[in-house]
Amino acid sequence: MEYTDVVRFHGHECPGLAMGFRMTTAGLEALRHERSADEELVAIVENDACGVDAVQFLAGCTFGKGNLRFRDYGKQAYTFYSRTSGKGVRVLFHGRGMPEGMTDRRERERFILAAPADALLTVTPVTVDEPEPARIRDSVTCASCGEQVMQTRTVQHEAGEVCRPCAERHE
Repeated sequence: MEYTDVVRFHGHECPGLAMGFRMTTAGLEALRHERSADEELVAIVENDACGVDAVQFLAGCTFGKGNLRFRDYGKQAYTFYSRTSGKGVRVLFHGRGMPEGMTDRRERERFILAAPADALLTVTPVTVDEPEPARIRDSVTCASCGEQVMQTRTVQHEAGEVCRPCAERHE
């Protein structure tokens, strides 16, 4: 897959998407893994920025399949874990090779796409406790608003089993 395919998926070009493209490509190469058709590859992302769309598109890791996990650490770092091989790598965008004073977004993006990987990234083998596969959960009707909600996300309230927004309104 090409960067232009990722741009089309994301909706625009930007340095953050270029970072995600380089990081995901490096992670897949390090694990010798292809795009995940199901849950055989898990990605743990440490930010919710543009680059995560590259993870979804290139690695096939999505919230819907349960193989994309979000840790709100604010770091440009992704961990990829192969359920097939049991191996994991953490890819960190350090950007130490970025020229100082490069403020033009398009220029930064082009540099990120063209620079040698070691000028931008650190890829480190890591041990990952295998994440639990996605499970289908039962839904129940919220006793307050009447909407369907995943049972594991309900709160017991005097009105019965309620969704979190309704529980917060009744506090």
